[in-house]
Amino acid sequence: MKTFDEKLEELIVRALEEDLGDGDHSTLSVIPPGKRGKAVLKIKEAGILAGMGVAEKIFRFQEPDVLFTAFKKDGEWVNAGETAFELEASVYTILTCERLVLNCMQRMSGIATLTHQYVEKIRDYPTRLLDTRKTTPNFRLLEKEAVRIGGGVNHRFGLYDMIMLKDNHIDFCGGIAAAIDAADAYNRRLPEPLRIEVETRTMADVQEVMKVGAGKVFRIMLDNFSPALLSEAITLIDHRFETEASGGIHLDTIVSYARTGVDFISVGGLIHQARSIDLSLKAVIL
Repeated sequence: MKTFDEKLEELIVRALEEDLGDGDHSTLSVIPPGKRGKAVLKIKEAGILAGMGVAEKIFRFQEPDVLFTAFKKDGEWVNAGETAFELEASVYTILTCERLVLNCMQRMSGIATLTHQYVEKIRDYPTRLLDTRKTTPNFRLLEKEAVRIGGGVNHRFGLYDMIMLKDNHIDFCGGIAAAIDAADAYNRRLPEPLRIEVETRTMADVQEVMKVGAGKVFRIMLDNFSPALLSEAITLIDHRFETEASGGIHLDTIVSYARTGVDFISVGGLIHQARSIDLSLKAVIL
C-alpha cells in the first residue's frame, strides 16, 4: 500500500500536468529566466487552516531548495488579514504552482472548517464524527486529510479497505443473512481479513444482523433512523457491535443523534457541502 506522501506526489504530478500542458506560456512570455520572487499567503476569511504541508510539498516538487517559512500550521484557527506562510523561489515556480496551491488550500480549509463546526457540536458526547466516500474523484486524499485536520475521523478510504454491505449488496445477494455469510466466507480466504460493516434500515434488520453476525460483523450502520428509533436500536445492540448513524444528519440535528450514545455519526456533507475559504497568494520580484 502506498504511503500518504507517495499518493500526494502522484496527485501533484497529475494536477500539474493538467494545468501546465506543454508549458506556462503566460509566464514564459513575460518573465526572464532566473528571476527570483517572494510570495505571501494571506488569509482573507476566518476558519480552520488546512493544506500547509501540501503547499510546501507542491512548491518543493517544482523547486526542492525553495525557502518556505510557515507562520501558521494545519488545524489552527486563522483570521482575515493574517499571513500563513512566506516563500522565496524562482518566479517560474511561484506562478506555476500558485493556482494549484490555492485550489488545494482553499478547498481543504473549507472542509476542515465545516468539520470543526460539527465536532464542536458534539464535543460533550463520546460519539465520533466520520466522513464518507462522497468525495471529488482524484481529490479524495486531500479531502479526507482535511476532515482529519478539522477533528473528524476518516472512514474507509475506498472499496478496498473494508467490506461494507449496503442496501444494494444485501438486496442483490438475497438478504442480510446470505450477504453476511457470503462476505464472511470471502473474508476468510483473504491473506488479511477485512472488517465487515452492515447497513440496516429497520429494527428487524438490526435484529437479524445481531442473530447471524456475531463474530463476523464488527459494526452496524443504522441508516435513516430517527433519533428515537436510533436510541431504541442502541439499547438493543448493547455494545455487542460498534454502531454508526448515517443518512441526512446535519449541523442542526447532529446533537440529537449524539445523545443516543451511538459510537459514530457519518456525514457526507462534511466534504460535498463544504464552502472553500478565501485565501490569496501575493508575489513580488526580489
